[in-house]
Amino acid sequence: MAKLKVYVTRELLERGMKIIRERFNAEVWPEYGPPPKEEIIRKVRDVDALVTLLSDKIDAEVFDAAPKLKIVAQMAVGYDNIDVAEATKRGIYVTNTPGVLTETTADFAWALLLAVARRVIEADKYVRTGQWKVSWHPSMLLGRDVYGATLGIIGAGRIGRAVARRAKGFNMKIIYYDVVPMPPEDEKELGAKLVDLDTLFREADFVSIHVPLTKETYHLVNEDKLKLMKKTAYLINNSRGPAVDEKALYKALKEGWIAGAALDVFEQEPTPVDNPLLKLDNVVVAPHISSASYETRSRMAEMVAENLVA
Repeated sequence: MAKLKVYVTRELLERGMKIIRERFNAEVWPEYGPPPKEEIIRKVRDVDALVTLLSDKIDAEVFDAAPKLKIVAQMAVGYDNIDVAEATKRGIYVTNTPGVLTETTADFAWALLLAVARRVIEADKYVRTGQWKVSWHPSMLLGRDVYGATLGIIGAGRIGRAVARRAKGFNMKIIYYDVVPMPPEDEKELGAKLVDLDTLFREADFVSIHVPLTKETYHLVNEDKLKLMKKTAYLINNSRGPAVDEKALYKALKEGWIAGAALDVFEQEPTPVDNPLLKLDNVVVAPHISSASYETRSRMAEMVAENLVA
């Protein structure tokens, strides 16, 4: 029997690609960057399955061109790039890769938090650019303590709770906001207290965002919320860029409403090189790599393949 056809919009790690190539007649977009939407539309005309990333816009226009399409297998937890309602209406399955990247993403939230609190990127630059002229000084590159501080978690799903578990090792006070409260046993285990959103912004020394992108979470962090934060507080976001109003964040950082921010995601990705946030020393940035470990990306690729086979 002939193999079903699949179009893969980026070369996945080998563990996943091996399964896909064994079970399907696979064509893979060969370039590092994403294929143009017109290319996806051209390639889906006779495929049974489509493998996508967050940067691929999959909507009615794509579905119209794909009469045989049965499944869109996304290599990500989020799927806001896919018109799921339209896919459902047409009987097309949409799958994602949850769970597998929880711990890796939580690790990176902590990497961001520690980097901005202790000014690691500034210190690295300080040494590399020859500014380190005096061996030690009491006021050199002072940061803020993490141990014993208050962590405010917005979004207490798998990743938010994984971040909270790590905070216990730093003896932090954990407060959180979510429209769906944690089960009481999780609150007890983590020592986490549910608060309203304004209280979280007022009381937290570190605000860490772990929400999906929805109409309700778009610009959840705006000028009003940033003005509630302590001048010594930090904002960390490695969930979805549009959850934060970047113009408001720049204003908050520039005018000293808050101490700093650490971002792995942006409203537009890749973020333009002239994004004013990139000019600020109290901002740590990364190019959406929170799940980027060999182990996790391999498992994500494998899960994509398993979803296709299922």
